[in-house]
Amino acid sequence: MKTRYVIIGNSAAAIGAIEGIRQADKIGEITVISNEPHHTYSRPLISYLLLGKTDEEKMKYRGDDFYETNGCTLIYNEVTSIDSKTNSVFLANDSHIPYDKLLVATGSSAFVPPFEGLNTVTDKFTFMCLDDAKKLSTALDKNKRVLIVGAGLIGLKCAEGISERSVKITVLDLASQILSSILDEDGARIVQTHLEKHKIEFKLSASIKRFEGDVAVLGCGSAAAGGGSAAVLDSGERIEFDVLVLAVGVRPNTALLQGIADIERGIIVDGKSQTSAPNIYAAGDCTQTMDISSGQSKIMALLPNAYMQGECAGINMASGGKSFDKAIPMNAIGFFGLHIITAGHYNGEVYSETNKAFTETNESFPEANEPFSEVQKARYKRLFYSGNKLNGYILIGDVAKAGIYTSLIRERTSLDTVDFALICQRPGLMAFTKEERASKLGEAK
Repeated sequence: MKTRYVIIGNSAAAIGAIEGIRQADKIGEITVISNEPHHTYSRPLISYLLLGKTDEEKMKYRGDDFYETNGCTLIYNEVTSIDSKTNSVFLANDSHIPYDKLLVATGSSAFVPPFEGLNTVTDKFTFMCLDDAKKLSTALDKNKRVLIVGAGLIGLKCAEGISERSVKITVLDLASQILSSILDEDGARIVQTHLEKHKIEFKLSASIKRFEGDVAVLGCGSAAAGGGSAAVLDSGERIEFDVLVLAVGVRPNTALLQGIADIERGIIVDGKSQTSAPNIYAAGDCTQTMDISSGQSKIMALLPNAYMQGECAGINMASGGKSFDKAIPMNAIGFFGLHIITAGHYNGEVYSETNKAFTETNESFPEANEPFSEVQKARYKRLFYSGNKLNGYILIGDVAKAGIYTSLIRERTSLDTVDFALICQRPGLMAFTKEERASKLGEAK
C-alpha cells in the first residue's frame, strides 16, 4: 500500500522533503499544498527581480517538470486546520486531504508592529514573497520617496532592489547600526558606507511615534500635489514619504500546529525533524532548532538550513534514517557587489584583519562604480573562538574560502588539531592534517 505524504508549503524545506522522500520511497503519493499560486521559487531573489537582474523564470528553485518528475500533486489553496486524530488536512474550499505522514513547512510571515496611524498610510507593503515584490513594483516610479522601516537583511535587500527606481530611499531602524543581528559595529559601518554611496540614506536609533497619512507637504511625486505621508519620530522629527515598506522582522507560521505539537517561538522538532505529534514533521523557517555553535535552541530562518532540514524530514517520513544536527546561523548576502558571509555566534577571543580598503574613515573604499572584482579585494575578517573551538566569523568583501571556517564550526573541530594560525590568515586544506585533508577531499567528490 502506498504511503500518503502531504506537505504544507512549497519553498526550500518542502523541496528538500520531496527529494528526501524520493530517495527512500519511489512510489508513495506526495501532495504539496501551496498558499502562493506560483511554481517553487527562490525567495532571496525577489530583490533582484525589482532590480531587473533576474526574471520569474530564472527565479524558479526547480525546473518546470519538477513536480511531475517526482510524482507530486500540487494544490494551490490555503490550509485552514489539521486534525491529527483523523490524520486529515482541511482546506479553505472545505475539502480535506488524508495523510499518513505530514510535513509542516509553512515558513514565516512579516511582523507588522501596531504603529499608531498605520491604517492611514495608503501605499504600504511588506517584502517577504514574490507577490509582495510585484505589488511594491507597481507603486514605484522615479518620483516616489520610499521609507523602509527595518535595517535588517530584508529591509536592505529591498533598498537595493528599488535603488534605481526611486528618487529617495530612507531606511529607518530602532537599532544604532544596520544588520544588528549579524554584524558587529565596525562591520556594519563599512556596509552602511557602501550603501550610502548608492544614495540610500539611514536614520538609526530612531523610534516611530505615529504615522500620518495624506499629509500636505512640499516635495516630489504625489506629495507635490498635496498627498504623501509622514512618520513622526519620538524625537519630534518628521520623515515624509510616498511609499512605506515594513521590514521590521518575521514570525514563524506556527498556528496550524497550535494545540497539536510543542511550540515555543517556533515549532519544536527533534534531530530527525519530527514534532511531538505522531506522524507530523516540520522543517524550515517555522521551526526552532538547535544551534550547535552556541548550544541554544533558536529559529534559524535560512534557506540552506531549510532545505537540509526538509530533506531530513522527507527521508525520515519515508522510514529512512537521517539526522539534521549541524545547524548554525549563517548568512551569505551581497549589496551592490559587496559580499558578506557570517556564521555562528560572536563570543570568545577575536582574530581581526582589515586591509587598507576598509579603513576607519573608508577613504580607500572602492567607489560604487568600480569593477566588481575591485570591491571584492576589500577584506574585513573577524573570527571568534573559545574553548578550543571556532564559534563564528564575519567576512566582508573577500569571502573566499569561507567554507573552511563554516566546516570548523559545524564539525566542532578542535583547533589544536589544525594549524589555526595559518587558517586565520590563509584558510585552506593545508592547515589540516593529512588524514583530515583526505577525508574532506573525499567528501567533495
